[in-house]
Amino acid sequence: MIIVSRDIPTRIGSAVTVQTKAKPDDTRARIIETADALFRRLGYAKTAVADIAAELGMSPANVYRFFPSKNAIVEAICRRCLGELDDKAWAIARSRGPAAARLERLVLEILAYHKENLLTDKRVNDIVLIAIEDSWDAIQAHKEAIRNVAELILRDGMEAGEFDKLDPTETSRLLMRGLVAFMHPVLISQCLSDEVDMEAEARAMVRFLLRAITPR
Repeated sequence: MIIVSRDIPTRIGSAVTVQTKAKPDDTRARIIETADALFRRLGYAKTAVADIAAELGMSPANVYRFFPSKNAIVEAICRRCLGELDDKAWAIARSRGPAAARLERLVLEILAYHKENLLTDKRVNDIVLIAIEDSWDAIQAHKEAIRNVAELILRDGMEAGEFDKLDPTETSRLLMRGLVAFMHPVLISQCLSDEVDMEAEARAMVRFLLRAITPR
């Protein structure tokens, strides 16, 4: 008996067949990448699972093996995109410098991310809005990640004497609520349509809120 490795081509007549099988994680990644490209090109509403499958050269049933619905694919895309923003936020939290300056950078980074999506790639922003409306786990996890980042920076500031020693968890929640206009894509979109200088207002709001916890 001859045993042939699945990674070695077997020759049948003049044809060559490569017996390879994609790993599940690789297939999931290909589905996400392809769906992301189609959503950007066609938009969420105009893209069906059948379109994604056709682009990949597989059956819709095979796509459904990895994702139970189109929304599940979109949530995976949203989780990946927001994960990139979370990584930037954590990098700011762990950087050097005064806590107040880092909080300001955090808000400006989030604002810049959503502005770029609104101005240059609205279809990506549409995906984020769908996720917000449906209260997906990805959105909830992102909101909690950003709050945790703010809490870490606040703790640093309290330990350094830059801020009053308050409950950092509750303070981070209140701070996030006060800054929601610069972090929520719907509110950012409204401000952009009114031609508001959002960066200047974000800086002013961060400084205004932090004065409430700055020792006098």
